[in-house]
Amino acid sequence: MKQDYTEGSENIFKDLGSANPEEKLAKAELIFIINKIISEKGLTQKEAAKILNVDQPKISALKCGKLSGFSIERLFSFLNALDQSIDVVVHQNHQESEARTIHVAYA
Repeated sequence: MKQDYTEGSENIFKDLGSANPEEKLAKAELIFIINKIISEKGLTQKEAAKILNVDQPKISALKCGKLSGFSIERLFSFLNALDQSIDVVVHQNHQESEARTIHVAYA
């Protein structure tokens, strides 16, 4: 049977040909984690905005998964404000096929 689709990779941004796909995926994963924590804490957008020291529209942008306007450093500061610890691990890449990779994990 003929395949009518193309299987994607683990990075939709790379599949779509976006610039800086690894960074965009990392930001999307961090935003997902931030939204999950806000939800788990039962915070309203107004309460979350106060904790993160931003206005409510920024929380709305986070809820909608908007990547622009949020650097990785800023997302890290949001996680710290939500009482989360952040570990950054750097290691030599041994895979020749992928020159650069960024992985985000939530435990």
